[in-house]
Amino acid sequence: MGNRKRLSADARKEARQNEYFASLRNVPTSPRKMRLVADMVRGMEVSRALGVLKFSNKEAAARVEKLLRSAIANWEQKNGRTAEDGELFITRIFVDGAATLKRMRPAPQGRGYRIRKRSNHVTIFVDTKN
Repeated sequence: MGNRKRLSADARKEARQNEYFASLRNVPTSPRKMRLVADMVRGMEVSRALGVLKFSNKEAAARVEKLLRSAIANWEQKNGRTAEDGELFITRIFVDGAATLKRMRPAPQGRGYRIRKRSNHVTIFVDTKN
C-alpha cells in the first residue's frame, strides 16, 4: 500500500470513529423491497422507527428492526450510557445491491428463462440531533 493511499485510509478510519452504525450483508431479498422498508424509517426517531418496523407486514422489516437494535447497542457501547427517548435518530440508511444468483427455469419449446435471485447490503447510521 502506498503512502498516499495509507493516509487516506487512516483519515477514513478516524472519521468512522465518531459514527455509530451497523451493517447487514448478503440479505436474501431484493434491494427494491428492502428500500421500501428503509424509506419508511429514514430520518425517524429511533423508538418511533422500532414501532413502525415491529408492526409492518413486510418481511424485510424484521431484519431492519434487528439491525436498528444493533446500531443502538453500538451507540450505547461507544458512549458508555443508555439511549433515552427522543435522543437518537436515524441519520442515514442505505441499501446496496449484493451478489445475484443466476438460475434457470424451464420454459416452453426447450428454452430456459433466467431467474435472478437478488440480495442486498443494508447500512444504518444513528446519532443524536445537534
